[in-house]
Amino acid sequence: MSVFLVSFLLLIPILLLLRTRSKSSERVPPGSLGIPIIGQSLGLLRAMRANTAENWVEERIKKYGPVSKLSLFGKPTVLIYGQAANKFMFSSGGDTIVNQQTQSIKMILGDRSLLELSGVDHSRVRGALVSFLKPDSLKRYVEKMDVEVRRHLEIYWQGKQQVKVLPLMKKLTFNIICSLLFGIERGKQRDQFLTSFKALNEGMWSVPVNVPFTRYNSSLRESARIQNMLKDIVHMKKIEQEKNGASAHQDLISCLLGMYDEDGKQVITEKEIIQNCMLVMVAGHDTSSILITFIVRLLANEPDICAAVLQEQEEIAKGKPSGGEPLTWEDLSKMKYTWRVAQETLRMVPPVFGGFRKAATDIEYGGYFIPKGWQIFWVTALTHMDNSIFPEPSKFDPSRFENQASIPPYNFIPFGGGARICPGYELSRIETLVTIHYLVTRFSWKLSSDNFFKRDPMPVPTQGLPIEIWPRKNS
Repeated sequence: MSVFLVSFLLLIPILLLLRTRSKSSERVPPGSLGIPIIGQSLGLLRAMRANTAENWVEERIKKYGPVSKLSLFGKPTVLIYGQAANKFMFSSGGDTIVNQQTQSIKMILGDRSLLELSGVDHSRVRGALVSFLKPDSLKRYVEKMDVEVRRHLEIYWQGKQQVKVLPLMKKLTFNIICSLLFGIERGKQRDQFLTSFKALNEGMWSVPVNVPFTRYNSSLRESARIQNMLKDIVHMKKIEQEKNGASAHQDLISCLLGMYDEDGKQVITEKEIIQNCMLVMVAGHDTSSILITFIVRLLANEPDICAAVLQEQEEIAKGKPSGGEPLTWEDLSKMKYTWRVAQETLRMVPPVFGGFRKAATDIEYGGYFIPKGWQIFWVTALTHMDNSIFPEPSKFDPSRFENQASIPPYNFIPFGGGARICPGYELSRIETLVTIHYLVTRFSWKLSSDNFFKRDPMPVPTQGLPIEIWPRKNS
């Protein structure tokens, strides 16, 4: 009898554990993990390329509710939706959820990029990047951007009758990044970067199966090539600073190399510099080029809005005595209506479809159990197009942003939110305003092809947005 009693007592903890696991399993969100590794990845990617991704997600929400499980890019995932979900994603501490992108992004951009770091490391690296990308620092680079934009328009737009907007905007923003962030001037080195960079981007959202001739395999090869090129640049700038005391303000890499703590130790490691420069390159290049492209598309379709933007920009141009002076920080502060147009464009066509985090511990959310280690996936556009948040969401209306305080927090999130807002937000704003200023004051245009676009993973006009252009009178 005593043996039976001892055995029973020993079994109690095991029985309780099994019961807890059983309950937890029952409370995992509804849905299916699908086929191992692949899961629902191919379905989502197909929907994105067909520009039906929002519908794909909405169908899941209708079927399973605002919290559901699925498998994306090789990992069990929980999809969450709504203002509360966005707030949870952007305001939760590192003890609840941590940064984690898909396996493909992690392997391509590295495990020391800001997208992967959490806690103290995230704060340290983010602080280093923000020291260069904050408005007070970027003020001194407005003229440099102005020079790049004017040179670009003279080479690729002036004298032309038709152009494809997106490829040219990608070229422009890439040149700005090379000049401003890396200190690389035009020439062979820039061209090598651009070739590798295009191939790297194509595999960012892909099933992480590394076999020849796949997007993922090609992106991994180009990632290694870019990291080696950046490593050479970092070493060269180290030598320059040691020999000549090069200014820490001349570009991002120089700024990061020149940062030391109280003990004289470099704040950010060489590996972190390289991988976060790649991250800034990807984020700054794509978001700005896509935003400018869709503003050009919008202005072609909305003549009244185009006229209002032109009026604002012509007033600024008239303030230049000889017409040849570059734009200033003060000029950008006057472009209020133009930036509201940009914000409404971001609301309707956010460059980033969604993002991922990882549960750092077992989480209770929305009445369900999210197991430790699972991915959490949120989608930007769903709150942007919610009629209860933005009335008549399909109508383009820049006046929505006249009073920013009227928009509830965590509903307009093209650049993230809270402590996790994109550190390159201000850089994108400056690039956009400078470029739109010179486009609308120098050119008129109309669409010469369809208006369709797909997500791959970012929104891309199916033909690059070809437009017919002609010089604006008195430009």
